[in-house]
Amino acid sequence: MKRVLVLGASGYVGSQLLPLLLEQGYDVTAAARQTDYLTLRTSPHPHLTITHLDLADEQATLQLVPQFELVFFLVHGMAQGHDFIEYELSLAHHFKSALDQSQVRHVIYLSALQPATGQSNHLKARKETGDILRQSHVPVTELRAGVIVGPGSAAFEIMRDFVYNLPLLIAPQWVDSKANPIALENLNHYLLKLAQENPSGHQILEAGGPDTLSYRDQFRVICQLTGKPFRLWSTRMLTPAMASYWLGLVTSVPSSIGRALLAGLEHDYVTDSDTIRTRYPQPLISYYDAAKSTIEQEGTFVRSNVWGFDPAALQRWQAGYGYYPKCAGATIRTHASADALWQVAQQIGSREKGYFFANILWRTREWLDFLVGGGKPIRVSPPGPELKVGDFIDSWKVIRVEKPHFLSLLFGMKGPGLGRLEVTIKDQGDVRELNITAWWHPKGFAGLLYWFAMMPAHLFIFNGMVRAICQLAEHDD
Repeated sequence: MKRVLVLGASGYVGSQLLPLLLEQGYDVTAAARQTDYLTLRTSPHPHLTITHLDLADEQATLQLVPQFELVFFLVHGMAQGHDFIEYELSLAHHFKSALDQSQVRHVIYLSALQPATGQSNHLKARKETGDILRQSHVPVTELRAGVIVGPGSAAFEIMRDFVYNLPLLIAPQWVDSKANPIALENLNHYLLKLAQENPSGHQILEAGGPDTLSYRDQFRVICQLTGKPFRLWSTRMLTPAMASYWLGLVTSVPSSIGRALLAGLEHDYVTDSDTIRTRYPQPLISYYDAAKSTIEQEGTFVRSNVWGFDPAALQRWQAGYGYYPKCAGATIRTHASADALWQVAQQIGSREKGYFFANILWRTREWLDFLVGGGKPIRVSPPGPELKVGDFIDSWKVIRVEKPHFLSLLFGMKGPGLGRLEVTIKDQGDVRELNITAWWHPKGFAGLLYWFAMMPAHLFIFNGMVRAICQLAEHDD
């Protein structure tokens, strides 16, 4: 079978496409900038290789791409913020240069549908990326899709979070724009069929679902499926720019991605998908059934090494928790050895070291938990000198240990959400990088309010913690 490279494999579509390609018998290399999370979410397979690649590194791109026959280009730069267009196009140029020096036979580029009227930075970047790739001698199939319906799809998660988090849906006027969203299962069918092709030239195809409906109607379906009342008020006063800030407050989707998506939703997103439907026929899933399946799968992603398959995490997860976690943390560099940092870090919560910084704030949080119905604070320390999975540290539970680089603790106190605290130690040659990060999947609007209320304390505490751990490690080294 073909040697396949998936660029952007850690993204929503890429991470869920990988197992399907392996089932088809392909020899797959998954490339991404952030491979840690992809490794944790992906089951080991003899025909799967996970490799780090930053397309901004032109030399590394030139070395990797020519080794393959088929390449899926699933990369976008929305997470970069306001200047993502220039960044995204630079990645396309690097990839195109690598194609020019390769024997790659086919590139499948997952793009975005271009509306008949209007434009946005996100859509402009998608279109211009395709224009750049088609300058290569390698045949490029650009598959333009609208909103994808599936667990983790940012566009769908925005709508889902609005429904869960607000008693009244306040939306911009574009809520009456129309689209024909496509179920992830249907999109994957097209991607797998295209992988079997060896086209002789470039082609552009559009893919959409069977139902054309407004975003207002989509909200109504989600409300029906989740048992929430449908109360929606649209207003011209809520401009796309204002809506992006509003979105950052009431959803768990990263604001940079949300802003890019919102700018394009002012226009109708209806595909002309007759060509691809005729070429690769399949039963098309209705929006109702796709949304129903997505909501029923909520929480399945918790069953991964990210949470260590911990029963407490699986038991606490419930419908309404944000798919995308909020996070806050602090990072510091030090000349202390990784072993010295680990020996200090694994004493977190101990009777001797406490939490290294602002212990009174940690204890105050524990008593606040008691006042709102949680258990009475109990001092618990691990039994052995080395931490292991399952150990309890006060109200925290150890769910992952990778000595001497990584420690993850499950948040055990009462709160409107599910969280974990992670300590990461990275060796960077002459120095080590120590990071402490809190991750929080909010439960409804209360979970978001809780997160924003705690964020100033988190930033203050974590900055103090990393400095204190480094000082102790440097002293012991």
